Amino acid sequence: MTANRTLIGHKCAGVISEYAKLENIPLREAFDVFYKSKLYILIRDGISDMHCRSDGYLAEELQLEKS
Repeated sequence: MTANRTLIGHKCAGVISEYAKLENIPLREAFDVFYKSKLYILIRDGISDMHCRSDGYLAEELQLEKS
């Protein structure tokens, strides 16, 4: 399934926001971490329908990727 670009944009914003809360960091820093991650590529390319998962779940996955 190919996700709508608008949907992907909203998903990325939600994940960035949740990640910033989890890590207690500024949104700008969370933005940089997210867009340099493997998770972003998976979401962007529609692999495994990652965009269907919750923002919180994906933020935790990003946390795991960065640890």
